[in-house]
Amino acid sequence: MALGSSLLRTVGRMATAPIFIIGGYGALTKPGGRVQMAAPTLEKIREYVPVLPDDDELLVRINGGIQLAAGTTLLLGIKPRLSALALAGSLIPTTLAGHAFWEDEEPEASAQKMQFAKNLAALGGLLVIVGTEDTRHAIAKAADKAARKAEKRGFREGKDAVREAQRS
Repeated sequence: MALGSSLLRTVGRMATAPIFIIGGYGALTKPGGRVQMAAPTLEKIREYVPVLPDDDELLVRINGGIQLAAGTTLLLGIKPRLSALALAGSLIPTTLAGHAFWEDEEPEASAQKMQFAKNLAALGGLLVIVGTEDTRHAIAKAADKAARKAEKRGFREGKDAVREAQRS
């Protein structure tokens, strides 16, 4: 069972990554229309985060770089929980800026709702990855804890035996 769930996690993680690698590469190398789409959202974010640079293109490229790097590390299984967390953080402003269906009229609003829902599903998958502890790590951690506990008990029992022998 553990092998099956481990394999499914690996396949799921690898299937999640390409959309971020491809999209991140595009935003990094050819930000184009993304900059104009991001501008209103970035202005709103700046109200709460005034230290955010004024260069919208730079921010779009940085977000793309984060998605490219974290998508690649997610694909390769390098720090998958951290990679998924970085992707989740970058996906939120991307979704708000790129798929603001509440600002559109039909039929465009319907298309944007679908893209928003797709990104929400991807966010959910990323959060599952973030919340999933590596079984090997969890087992090793539990084994270490049990060994330390047994060692302490053994040390105490040995100490008690020495005291008892000294009294005799």
